[in-house]
Amino acid sequence: MALQDIEIRATTRAELAAVWRLLGDSSTWPAWTPIDSFDLERPGGDDGLGEIRAFKNGRYRIREEIVERRPEERLVYVLLSGLPLRDYRAEIDLTPQAGGTEIRWHTTFAPKVPGTGPLFRRGLGKVTQQFVDGLVEHSAGG
Repeated sequence: MALQDIEIRATTRAELAAVWRLLGDSSTWPAWTPIDSFDLERPGGDDGLGEIRAFKNGRYRIREEIVERRPEERLVYVLLSGLPLRDYRAEIDLTPQAGGTEIRWHTTFAPKVPGTGPLFRRGLGKVTQQFVDGLVEHSAGG
């Protein structure tokens, strides 16, 4: 099945450190995303790698693992369970800009059920846009 691709970019007036304080701390995500709750299943090592987190949103319980973490630069996580998708990987890159920070949220995945790729791409694209908008607003003190 075809790999699906979502890329959302935005710039916030917030400094890099302020954006990272939210993005790099999974416990803050319910405050700036549509996620209802967060549970830490397994803490990451000293570098944050290997953290397994569970987010609940409505009837969905999504489990993810952080597989790359470079403070104030990059966060990458993969889906462990909760959606009928394979090879789900989200890469969030932060780049300092004059007067703020650029956010690039790039996600790829393949559907487990044939024909559902475009449906999931639309739905997850909308949610990803909400994540980026929330990160922009809350990191800037909104």
